[in-house]
Amino acid sequence: MNVNVLPIAVLCGLASLGTKAAVAADSAPIPSDGSVLPFPPTPSASIAAPTLQKSTHQRRVEQSHLPADAPNILIILLDDVGFGLADTYGGPIHTPTLSRIAGEGISYNAFHTTAICSPTRAALLTGRNHHRVGSGTIAERAVDWDGYTGVIPRTSATLAKVLGEYGYKSAAFGKWHNTPATDTTAMGPFTLWPTGEGIGFDYFYGFLAGETSQWEPRLVENFNPIEPPHDATYHLSEDMADQAIDWMRKHRAFAPDKPFFMYWAPGAGHGPHHVAKEWADKYKGQFDACWDQLREQTFERQKALGWIPADTKLTPRAESMPGWDSIPEAERPFQLRLTEVFAGFVEHVDVQAGKVIDELERLGIRDNTLVIYIFGDNGSSAEGQQGSISELLAQNQIPNTIAQQLAALDRLGGLDALGGPKVDNMYHAGWAWAGDTPFQHTKLIASHFGGTRNPMAISWPKGIRPDKTPRPQFHHVNDIAPTIYEILRIDPPEVVDGFAQDPIDGTSLAYTFAEAEAPGRKPIQYFDNNGSRGLYRDGWYAGTFGPLTPWLSVSPGLATWDPNKDVWELYNLDVDFSQANNLAAQEPQRLETMKALFVEEAKANKAVPIGAGIWLRIHPEDRIKTPYRSWQFDATTTRMPEFTAPGLGRESNQVTIDAEFGENASGVLYALGGASGGLTLYMDQGHLVYEYNMMIIERYGVATAEKLTPGRHRIEVDTTIAKPGAPAQVVLSVDGREVARTTVARTVPAAFTASESFDVGVDLGSPVSLDYFERRPFAFDGTIDSVRVSLK
Repeated sequence: MNVNVLPIAVLCGLASLGTKAAVAADSAPIPSDGSVLPFPPTPSASIAAPTLQKSTHQRRVEQSHLPADAPNILIILLDDVGFGLADTYGGPIHTPTLSRIAGEGISYNAFHTTAICSPTRAALLTGRNHHRVGSGTIAERAVDWDGYTGVIPRTSATLAKVLGEYGYKSAAFGKWHNTPATDTTAMGPFTLWPTGEGIGFDYFYGFLAGETSQWEPRLVENFNPIEPPHDATYHLSEDMADQAIDWMRKHRAFAPDKPFFMYWAPGAGHGPHHVAKEWADKYKGQFDACWDQLREQTFERQKALGWIPADTKLTPRAESMPGWDSIPEAERPFQLRLTEVFAGFVEHVDVQAGKVIDELERLGIRDNTLVIYIFGDNGSSAEGQQGSISELLAQNQIPNTIAQQLAALDRLGGLDALGGPKVDNMYHAGWAWAGDTPFQHTKLIASHFGGTRNPMAISWPKGIRPDKTPRPQFHHVNDIAPTIYEILRIDPPEVVDGFAQDPIDGTSLAYTFAEAEAPGRKPIQYFDNNGSRGLYRDGWYAGTFGPLTPWLSVSPGLATWDPNKDVWELYNLDVDFSQANNLAAQEPQRLETMKALFVEEAKANKAVPIGAGIWLRIHPEDRIKTPYRSWQFDATTTRMPEFTAPGLGRESNQVTIDAEFGENASGVLYALGGASGGLTLYMDQGHLVYEYNMMIIERYGVATAEKLTPGRHRIEVDTTIAKPGAPAQVVLSVDGREVARTTVARTVPAAFTASESFDVGVDLGSPVSLDYFERRPFAFDGTIDSVRVSLK
């Protein structure tokens, strides 16, 4: 910074006291060049004299800090979809909106993410490397090393924050997943919520967690929880489109002179794969050729379209990834239907994105709107492993068989239940591998492009001439923010809200807009995710797979993994688009140089210790959790996120309820979780009922034979669990007398869900029990005075 503009003493004061206080104390003016934000206020144009007669009045004219006719900006970010899925670029899934944006603009076939969701989003919104902004892993797996806290620091201001200071109005829709899990209750703190002062969006409508039911999502509007309608036609992706359209119309009405920045990031195609049957049925029979052949077909289409170089090689399947031939004949209809549902889910959300683009046209602002459509925040997800009707079975590492899942699915209506609200289905990892054609591996693998390379299309009719030639320059999601800054002629600020800013790590890709074959300008980029890591440097790439195999329920040797013993591979990307030819043996010196550079980058970006993202898989006792051991609730307690709630399903505990019961009392007393897994205590026509939904595949419960008499009663639920995952002994008592007991053969060691909640007096969102599914939210018809919970 030019010290003549802002003295070093003032900078120190800004960082510690805040801009206004520091400047007032030092009497130094705030520079107006954007190096310090907020901008200084526009001085009054009026003259204040001792009397009105001698004073003059003139309205001040607020200064514009943007170029004339600055564009609106729309970023569309899909979730968990890989390089080889969209038919725009040769894949099997119809994506008309992506094709539309690509046809009206340009596409990138060497664009990269971080191989996992929260880190990609943090890098996208800040222009920094993900560890630099505390996002080395997802919010729910955050640990207390600086690069893995899940806290975006105030020293790395977001696009929303910076653009807002320049005059943009901003809104975010859909999946957020960048707020610490323990900060998501009604008590905040709200600083890192999308509309919090640490992030800077003007408006938010979506969900804070990494995933949610698409039928009954756990929605938030700004800081307020809201419930979707109990309507069989409701779907979150459609709601998101409608809300975005509504916001744009309000923008036109209330701030038509201001450009806007919209971040539209749906939960699709992340699990659970939820979509109406007619969308899944569009793909009936289209995947019968199996995932091995699907890769070959996609590969040929990619080459025919010129999307990948003609000399690209199709990489082989990993030995640990099952082939289609290993799937028993009786299980194949299940595996096929899972991917039909996924395909319909992805096409459906792309069509909803099209509605947002249509509204730009209707409002007459499409020509000067920069649309950046990123097809995936990482590669396709293998976290469904062998195929699942309850996807967190894998996250909890709960052993299960397809036979168990099919038996549970039959009780829910068979294959037609897939995609519906009673299951949280995800497809087999083999389909994810096919979705990453022509690359090796999947999401969670940062060493190979199956985890990190995603298509991107950019359209700006006023500023970019359409060109079908793919842009081959190596770029990264941290390049989006500096690209926008360059377009708007904004120099990234050095101080924001009194916080000296971290350096921008991204490189603007605006130079590629007009010249498809322009030499790349990004010299280096590191990758790291769960110990899988890599480094790009001037056309070469070195990487190592790491300790975690996402498509296996157990990764052998995870607890004893030594990163110093990892075997690295080396690729010359200038002649090897798909990382098919490992040159480690031929170029040992180059490989050692690249490995040393990776260490330097990791240290500089706070990515150490290497593999910190797997810590909680090895040490689940260190998970993010509330510091409390006892609570007192009442009927006002609802929407308490599971990650902040008592661990009723995994720890020994005692729950005591004081309530007034009517004749044939009915309704939920308390519930934790949802249809994919959870537990509930409820009344049904006077009978007390306890149910433990063990991730759909097993259900345990007990009901009292006698009805409760009308009046006041004290109910106690005593649960004993020796260790996470062990059986639970559950004893129900009424007024000090045992009335029922049951054994839960195995319990959930980590979490039932990602976004469901603990509720008193009602079961909001996805209901835990099928017994009251049609009566949800099944509010208790008596009066709950208190619910006391203590962990034993």
